[in-house]
Amino acid sequence: MLRYCTRCVMPDSKPDLKIDAEGVCNACRSYEERREIDWEARRRELDTLVDRYRAKDGKNWDCIVPVSGGKDSTFQVVRMLQLGMNPLCVTATTCDLSELGRKNIQNIKNLGVDYMEFSPNPVVRRKLNRFGLTEVGDISWPEHVGIFTIPVRAAVQFNVPLIVWGENSQNEYGGPAAAAKDNVLNRRWLEEFGGLLGLRVSDLVGNDGLSAKDLIPYNYPSDEDLKRVGVTGLFLGYYLPWDGYSNALIAQANGFVSYPETVEGSIVNYENLDNHQTGIHDYFKFLKFGFGRATDIACLHLRRGRITRQDAQELVKKHDGKFPWTYLGKPLKEILAPLDMTVEQFVKICDRFTNKKIFVKDAQGNLARDKDGNLTKVNYDNTSAN
Repeated sequence: MLRYCTRCVMPDSKPDLKIDAEGVCNACRSYEERREIDWEARRRELDTLVDRYRAKDGKNWDCIVPVSGGKDSTFQVVRMLQLGMNPLCVTATTCDLSELGRKNIQNIKNLGVDYMEFSPNPVVRRKLNRFGLTEVGDISWPEHVGIFTIPVRAAVQFNVPLIVWGENSQNEYGGPAAAAKDNVLNRRWLEEFGGLLGLRVSDLVGNDGLSAKDLIPYNYPSDEDLKRVGVTGLFLGYYLPWDGYSNALIAQANGFVSYPETVEGSIVNYENLDNHQTGIHDYFKFLKFGFGRATDIACLHLRRGRITRQDAQELVKKHDGKFPWTYLGKPLKEILAPLDMTVEQFVKICDRFTNKKIFVKDAQGNLARDKDGNLTKVNYDNTSAN
């Protein structure tokens, strides 16, 4: 049976999440500690820090902002412009970019910034997507690696030391205390929490004809190059009270466009709008750990007092972990086509990565699915009743 935090609705099956003796998870504890933070002092610290990295002669960019076109990266750009910074915005191209994603990337450009988009070899990328899905149960593995390597490689290439990231996910979603308090993103953070799932990029050489040269974009720069440029990657969420919903409001006020309805598998319409593969990524998280994107977002709103715990439970039960027949309106069959994979093959992979202990089974011991192919967890709170 899954054990849940008594404050939010996150299960203890989430990697790096710990529930203490009082039944409260470390993500809720981290949020609780925010009340003790002097945010005015943190803001002054941020002002001092960015001023230190400002290119005084105006001959280079002041910082690099990794952007996807989402509401958080739009917020990051807005804040840097408000601070008088001249950022170079860098995108590691999304695997299956949506029309809305492209529109929101264009909006970031229109805020008045220089912009660079890196598009990796699509033939290699398809192989990596398929490998990630079949071997570690994450179709987004190469994208999540590239998100963290491409901006850092750009920092080295263009001699721009400061990289401005968003939130520290270990603080926002739960993770080790030391990592949750980090205000910088470095190689150690990437390797431990950056979504590598125990798979090193070097492990891929020789698989499906891949060579070292095919994997250049997915490798972090050398320590020597990082030291030469003095690359520092800071989490903006350490200096400003991070909140995805208020980020969305600010982004929308600056031209960001949300989805016209609630995104599949979610409970909101303002995030994860750029990649049609995201539904598959979130579904596998549900299969492995018993929670998906709806749980993530419900917990964020619950901690901020916008909804009750009962609201969160009902929303999660209604929206979380639904079979990803579509995402952002695109059918699963079309999303899988570049991977040369059928829906039937996909379902078999799903079964292989499903933690069968946390889902209801039929009398024969097989996973019980409803008419739409959805699974039901054995419990949605600290009780065996559904």
